[in-house]
Amino acid sequence: MLDTLAPVLGLLGLIGFAGLAGIRNPVDKARPGAGVRLLGLLGLAGLAGIWIPGAGAAGAAGALGLWNHQDPRLARWGKAGWLFLAGVPYLARWAMG
Repeated sequence: MLDTLAPVLGLLGLIGFAGLAGIRNPVDKARPGAGVRLLGLLGLAGLAGIWIPGAGAAGAAGALGLWNHQDPRLARWGKAGWLFLAGVPYLARWAMG
């Protein structure tokens, strides 16, 4: 079943590009959630989607860089970053051989 969902879940990685909005509009340093925002670095794991079908969903973690943003629109993209968890089974399956 995982193989049939791979192309669709790979598209979830595109959500990670929303995290690039944090370069122009960074989250205020005084706002809580800095630890979660650091998980946005996991967005680089989305590059594994080139080699591992379906693992591109891990790229959605890039949007976590907008977690608890002061702009509500950008904060919604940050919450969508949790969809990266859909890519974890693919990475685990690949790691186990």
